[in-house]
Amino acid sequence: MITLAVLDIAGTTVDEKNAVYDVLAAVVEDHGTPVDDAALRRWMGADKREALAALTGDPDAVEDLHTAFVSRLHDAYAMIRPAPLPGVPEALAALRAAGVRVALTTGFDRQVTDPLLAALDWHVGDQLDAVVCASEVAAGRPHPHMIHRAMEIVGVTDPAEVLVAGDTALDIRAGRAARAGVVAGVLTGAQSCEELTAERPTHVLDGVADIPALLRG
Repeated sequence: MITLAVLDIAGTTVDEKNAVYDVLAAVVEDHGTPVDDAALRRWMGADKREALAALTGDPDAVEDLHTAFVSRLHDAYAMIRPAPLPGVPEALAALRAAGVRVALTTGFDRQVTDPLLAALDWHVGDQLDAVVCASEVAAGRPHPHMIHRAMEIVGVTDPAEVLVAGDTALDIRAGRAARAGVVAGVLTGAQSCEELTAERPTHVLDGVADIPALLRG
């Protein structure tokens, strides 16, 4: 039985028009590094500092690059106004009503995550049971540390009771590394069905809105 759903934010529960990757690419380009689309796609879902270091090849500049990324992403979000993806608020409510705790995990740090969730009026204790940022654990995706931290926060010890869902290959790899009982790719984000299927998820769904029906099975 699933008792915890661990869900990504951008592209999985929140529609932000792919702004995070547009901004990431712009920051890398402005640093003087040509953006390779294939490389960018490999870092979708990752800790943003790790992604910036890898994409620019300049780990010494990461903090300055990340500061620029955060500033530009705030500007982008002020223009596009991120919103919940269709059916997500209802899905979160249905999961929690059924006794399934809900945690969000993200490659953002709190500088981006907290204002974003506040703008959506999503709060721990109301719509959510936990929020974990990559900067708060030893390493981001594809490592399972954010999932393990979410389990620790809500008191779930058996990974077979955990559902992980995300829109990137790294989300799926993290779920598999955590040995989650359900590892679902969702098609609401930046990566294709083929890219997600290649990572051998247990399910590929149209979106998070389909999760309550999946669990009712």
